[in-house]
Amino acid sequence: MTSFLAFLCVSLIVIVTPGPDTAMTVRNALLGGRNGGVATAFGIAVGQTLWALATSVGVVALLVASAPLFLAVKYAGAAYLILLGVGALRQAFRPSCDARDAAPAVPATKRLAPQAAFRQGVISDLGNPKMAVFFASLLPQFAPSGATFGHFMLLGAIFATMTFVWLGTYAAIVARAGDILRRPEIRRAFEGITGALLIGLGLRIAAERQP
Repeated sequence: MTSFLAFLCVSLIVIVTPGPDTAMTVRNALLGGRNGGVATAFGIAVGQTLWALATSVGVVALLVASAPLFLAVKYAGAAYLILLGVGALRQAFRPSCDARDAAPAVPATKRLAPQAAFRQGVISDLGNPKMAVFFASLLPQFAPSGATFGHFMLLGAIFATMTFVWLGTYAAIVARAGDILRRPEIRRAFEGITGALLIGLGLRIAAERQP
């Protein structure tokens, strides 16, 4: 029981610490409303479940041990975050005289579909090599002696569920404030901040050394 409580505490700290998943959820909650944000959170949770599955069958250990594979995942994930960040910056620096900004009845940007938000959440999480290292190092520490496939998957599912609840709540709060945040001048400022954050996170992931 003590080990399980320690697992919950460590997981909570990791989950609430802002990172690529949080930035992605906030961005998509603004672009797609609550459904978009929740779909992103669900996609991230699915990605984490896949990492847990890979950990349970030993794939993650092979990934971490193989420099070429690890680098491929790292750079692909970094490139994806940077691409999304560049897209956000393009929205931020659109001229203020844009006709869509002048007409409140017309959305400033095309609303993000839940399917696309879910897909972005999955890809973002699977492209984050820190998740591979995290699951490879965390789960074995808190799994009971002689742990089986089921034990690892249970811990991974608990972590993913906690992540979904946290990010889903985050998305709902952001979406509720969406009317204010989607005002042209505020939206552009927020897109600029989010874009810079995503690019910064992508560059940081790309620059990190393999553990």
